[in-house]
Amino acid sequence: MSTIAKRPHDISDAEEDHIRKGIAEDPDSPEWTEDDFRKARPFREALPELAAAIDRAKAKRGRPAMDNPKQQISVRLDPDIIRHYKATGKGWQARMNDDLRKAAGL
Repeated sequence: MSTIAKRPHDISDAEEDHIRKGIAEDPDSPEWTEDDFRKARPFREALPELAAAIDRAKAKRGRPAMDNPKQQISVRLDPDIIRHYKATGKGWQARMNDDLRKAAGL
């Protein structure tokens, strides 16, 4: 069973003060000042080389792009048609596609 609370609970003023004191005393993560916000720049502007490297790495993910990718659609078919194709096993969608191509004369 999960021990994580489903909803956050209200905290007391003492708990709030304790949290704020911890934030104020943390030298590695001080609260931002108005000056910090004014000086802030977007990630791509501040670190353009890193942003470009991330873009290149993301572009390499996934399957290679296809010249003629299939399109996903929604179509209503009679239940017996679906049962027939599913009964043929793995790859039934491809077989249905092949049969549709033949019926269309493609």
